[in-house]
Amino acid sequence: MKIVVLDGYCLNPGDLDWKGLEALGECIVYDRTSLTDMEEVISRIGDADIVYTNKTPMPREVFEKCPNIRFVGVLATGYNVVDVNTAKEKGIPVANIPTYGTASVGQFAIALLLEICHHVGHHNQVVHEGKWESNPDWCFWDYPLIELDGKNMGIIGYGRIGQATGKIAQALGMKVLAYDAYKNPALENENCRYVELDELLSQSDVIALHCPLFPETEGIVNKENIAKMKDGVIILNNSRGPLIVEQDLADALNSGKVAAVGLDVVSTEPIKGDNPLLGAKNCIITPHISWAPKESRKRLMDIAVNNLEEFLKGSPVNVVNK
Repeated sequence: MKIVVLDGYCLNPGDLDWKGLEALGECIVYDRTSLTDMEEVISRIGDADIVYTNKTPMPREVFEKCPNIRFVGVLATGYNVVDVNTAKEKGIPVANIPTYGTASVGQFAIALLLEICHHVGHHNQVVHEGKWESNPDWCFWDYPLIELDGKNMGIIGYGRIGQATGKIAQALGMKVLAYDAYKNPALENENCRYVELDELLSQSDVIALHCPLFPETEGIVNKENIAKMKDGVIILNNSRGPLIVEQDLADALNSGKVAAVGLDVVSTEPIKGDNPLLGAKNCIITPHISWAPKESRKRLMDIAVNNLEEFLKGSPVNVVNK
């Protein structure tokens, strides 16, 4: 059995191993494969039985020209890079990784928030540059510092990751206002309650996006909804870039309506040089790394291997195109 991994580098840049897959068949791992040259994709798959992809597209053309494919594993939760309908037509299960980085992503959302509140990186840098040594007073701060205790955090999307962020926020003394299509009353307490979207927008000091990207959530942070927010609100997004209308958010940052933003995702990745948020005031952007602690990547790897093992046993799991 031949296994091909089209783009394994981000999952395993060298600190993990592929032994789990290698134990199941001949395994060829490519660091990267073209996102646009389908001939390269087709050539690399060749006569493989099993294909893993993270971001490399697998449209109908790939399935038509690689008839040996029996199983596709997506090394991520999102599976929009694979033409799942064509795969289903051909009887090919596509399995994803439904849950692997809940704690890591929640932790990272709070890391973005704490950086906005304290600018730890900046103050560390200027101390090393000598500013504290030459300061006339015993301390200094270059930005307003923010205490979170007693403030409201609105969380749009209160599934596993939203709840993980909410748990940490409550530990910091924040009140959580949760908005989700599916409410779980058991999660409500004196520091956490479900609200409608307009109440969340108007009452939150911090707004964190943890919802999936659906037609109804695309562009949910836009000029109309920003206008409903508190002046000086903080916005966090480490879910999906297109949840935000980026020009509208940049305008709100530059006007001061939005005090600060922490982003780990943008509309097009890698980010393009003309993204308006690159030049906006008080905007922290990190390169989509919420998911990337070694612990969560190891968990992802283990699930990816198990998905194939279960398929080979005749009992596939995590199939998204049944």
